[in-house]
Amino acid sequence: MLQALIMLLLVAVASAALVVQGLYDAERSAADRSLAAAEAFAHAPGTALALRSPDPTARLQPAAEQAQKGAGVDFISVLDKHGVRLTDPDPALIGTKAQGVGRAAAGEAFTETFHGRPTDAVRAVVPVTDASRRVVGMVTAGIQYANVGHVLHRQLPLLLGAAAGALVLATGGAALVSRRLLRQTHGLGPAEMTRMYEHHDAVLHAVREGVLIVGGDGRVRLANDEAQRLLDLPGDVDQRQVRELGLGPRLTRLLESEETATDEVIPAGDRLLAVNIRPTAPFGGVQGLVATFRDTTELQALSGQAEVARGRLSFLYEAGVRIGTTLDVQRTAEELSEVAVPRMADFVTVELLDSVLRGQEPSSAVREMRRTALRASQSGHPLQPVGDVIRFVMADTPMVAALRRGKAVLVPDLHTAQDWRAQDPEGAQRALDYGIHSLITVPLRARGVVLGMVNLWRGAGALPFDEEDVAVAEELVARAAVAIDNARRYSREHELAVTLQRNLLPLGLPEQDALEIASRYLPARSGVGGDWFDVIPLPGFRVALVVGDIVGHGLQAAVTMGRLRTAVLNFSSLDLAPDELLGHLDEMVTRLDTQSATADDDRVPLTGATCLYAIYDPVGGHCTLSRAGHLAPAVVDPEGRVTFPDLPLSPPLGVGGHPFESGELDLPEGSRLVLFTDGLIENRGRDIDEGLAMLSAAIAHPDRTPEETCRALVETMLPLHPRDDVALLVARTRLLAPSCVATWDVPFDVEAVPRVRREVSRRLADWGLEGTAFATELILSELLTNALRYGAPPVRVRLLLGRTLVCEVSDGSNTSPRLRRAATTDEGGRGLFLVSQFADIWGTRYAARGKVIWAEQTLDSVPEPDPSALFDFMEL
Repeated sequence: MLQALIMLLLVAVASAALVVQGLYDAERSAADRSLAAAEAFAHAPGTALALRSPDPTARLQPAAEQAQKGAGVDFISVLDKHGVRLTDPDPALIGTKAQGVGRAAAGEAFTETFHGRPTDAVRAVVPVTDASRRVVGMVTAGIQYANVGHVLHRQLPLLLGAAAGALVLATGGAALVSRRLLRQTHGLGPAEMTRMYEHHDAVLHAVREGVLIVGGDGRVRLANDEAQRLLDLPGDVDQRQVRELGLGPRLTRLLESEETATDEVIPAGDRLLAVNIRPTAPFGGVQGLVATFRDTTELQALSGQAEVARGRLSFLYEAGVRIGTTLDVQRTAEELSEVAVPRMADFVTVELLDSVLRGQEPSSAVREMRRTALRASQSGHPLQPVGDVIRFVMADTPMVAALRRGKAVLVPDLHTAQDWRAQDPEGAQRALDYGIHSLITVPLRARGVVLGMVNLWRGAGALPFDEEDVAVAEELVARAAVAIDNARRYSREHELAVTLQRNLLPLGLPEQDALEIASRYLPARSGVGGDWFDVIPLPGFRVALVVGDIVGHGLQAAVTMGRLRTAVLNFSSLDLAPDELLGHLDEMVTRLDTQSATADDDRVPLTGATCLYAIYDPVGGHCTLSRAGHLAPAVVDPEGRVTFPDLPLSPPLGVGGHPFESGELDLPEGSRLVLFTDGLIENRGRDIDEGLAMLSAAIAHPDRTPEETCRALVETMLPLHPRDDVALLVARTRLLAPSCVATWDVPFDVEAVPRVRREVSRRLADWGLEGTAFATELILSELLTNALRYGAPPVRVRLLLGRTLVCEVSDGSNTSPRLRRAATTDEGGRGLFLVSQFADIWGTRYAARGKVIWAEQTLDSVPEPDPSALFDFMEL
């Protein structure tokens, strides 16, 4: 369509040009004829004479008409020298003045296309001169403009017909040419053809990858510039057979076989080419192939270097994973040697300072170290074994140089290194004879301090170390140094924590007759923790049993445990009931945690700690217990039946807002009370119910002693290294014999004191304690008199005989007496002083109703009061 429009436009333009040209030619022809007629008439003999005659019109009119017909023009007019018509084909115009003839009057002949009266015409104006060349008149001749166009109109059909014929021929030719082009270009338009040409040119010259197109007959159809460069092809490669190009047998076979290839590396001269081959039939419709070539010579070299770097990074990553898996200094050194052999060296030795092995701060004396680890790929090596002391005494050895510089030292060839032989020539020679030939020695430094030395050796069959190996060795040793220093610091902190906790826990169980007790404390695998226990003797042969659990592990948890244990010891000295003691402990925890929060330190909080506090009274086997967030104890009766009593449970310490309650148990003689922390029964592999069931099965043996029960629980319930620390306390109950207990209810009357004193004396005689009678009677008299004078009923006296003698006086008043110095004029105030002088220890405890004042005396000796103290006190 576009071609037809273009042809139509061209024909139209050509036709218009022909019309314009025809019109121009007609005007020129009319102008030439008019000029010839005018000049012929103006220069005719007699024209000038006729113009001078008296009647020029009569003489010139016939001649002008005859000349007009003969010249074939439309008019010939004769004008005088003023431009007035003397003759004219239209008689009416004779005598009128002609327009635009001034130039002829001046003597110039000219032609023009005249527009005006009487008609538009192509005319010529010629002057008529006399013998002296003066203008005596003018002759005009011309053809009317309408007659000029009439000639063109006669030619116009011929012109249009020729134009139409040309249009038909051009359109048909364009259609035929377009059809052939479309067939040859497969229907592609000009834009697509332009783009294809640009792409073709880019492939030929701009693409930096060789492209070779081969037809089905094995001839080259196209080879771009890069292919010619890579394959060293001749300039006239087009249409040549592949086998004639000298490409080598392997590449020629690939190109002729037309098989698909993907990144197949083939040598071509001094290059390595990555070849890709694909058939063209599915895309181009013609059997053949397209081969691309990429120069991988440098890439192969870079790939080799990258592979080496990847291997080293993999080695360092593996080292980071395998070194430091434990917090043991010696094991970490062994892991370093295991990682390095055989991937980096054939032999590796690690020497550490003795202070580092002990977990202490590294000393400045680095000239003497102990071989801690040795790894060899071959047996029978001459290197010194683990445990030997390695001394660096020669100033010019590689090891000393490395320590002095603080960086690795490379000895690529030990055969030529004389300084290496200086310290131990015989040992060096044995190493050389064995085949060891290369060394890298690296100081083991962490946080700017030398911890030891690492030596890497290579033997026969291995390449010498180079500078890149030095960089890897330094990185490896730097990572190991941090792990060893962390293990050292952990060992030091662990030892401190264990020592601290060992001193904070009871060093031994106190002597008492109420319970047979065994205990265990097992720290967690990660170190010490906050679990604790205690056994506290109380007045009246009673015993307090305590177990607790602090949140967290480590040194801070141990310190926190010590603070709580100390607080419980202090509160127990007040002889408080279990619920009251936990209430005071809870208030203390809240106060201490509030102070710690404002101090902005990193101490382990006390809030969340659990505690179980129990008081056992062997007189009757009564046990009172209170717990703050702790597990209930297990009770095993003498027949071996296990129960977990339902005791009131209060929140952990420090939570606040809840009162503490007590529970009571009556335990027959021979019962076992098992107190424990949650680490005994809780485990990732079992839940708490399963743990309690296992505990019940382990302790349900009536014939086992507390020590055997502890051993069975540890063996049954715990792994070798438990994840949580465990505190365990097993107590078997005893009862105080009824014959060792004497009780008197005393009337609220001071006159009853002598009677009670006499009965007490008789009981002491029955017990064979006459030697303590005086002191006991004095103590009883003072205590009983105070109760009757200042107390409230009911009043009771009780004597308890065990390893000591205890005298107790209880009354219904909550007022506690206190020891004071009496003045000279005071009638009283000296009784408690006397009690304190004759008793080994005395005190007061509160009961549910009233109080109990007690005094305890040892039985192996009778206390003798200091007379001077008595006299001073009484101011005598």
